[in-house]
Amino acid sequence: GTLTTHVLNTATGLPAAGLAVRLAQLQEPGQQWTELAQRHTDADGRCKPFLAPGQAKSGIYKLHFETAEYWQGLGHTSFYPFVEIVFIITEPAQKLHVPLLISPYSYTTYRGS
Repeated sequence: GTLTTHVLNTATGLPAAGLAVRLAQLQEPGQQWTELAQRHTDADGRCKPFLAPGQAKSGIYKLHFETAEYWQGLGHTSFYPFVEIVFIITEPAQKLHVPLLISPYSYTTYRGS
């Protein structure tokens, strides 16, 4: 499977381009996060896949989105300095897509396809 994301600015209805995103995996024992990849969203608000086919393993992961930096670049302030989405991969062969919808004062996520 692969892991992808995209970010939509719901205040404008446009993709959130240039937003920094990092992927990390929770390591046991000790509950330490290990960063696996770092990307920036493209003009369509999408990143290259974070996990290549066959690279995913069962476990707990998080996507960290640098939302304050993105909003500052647009001349806005944001209530949320960053957004972290923590999720579990139970079937590594499955394709996972984790979208993020943002505005300066809210965010929403869901498991996409």
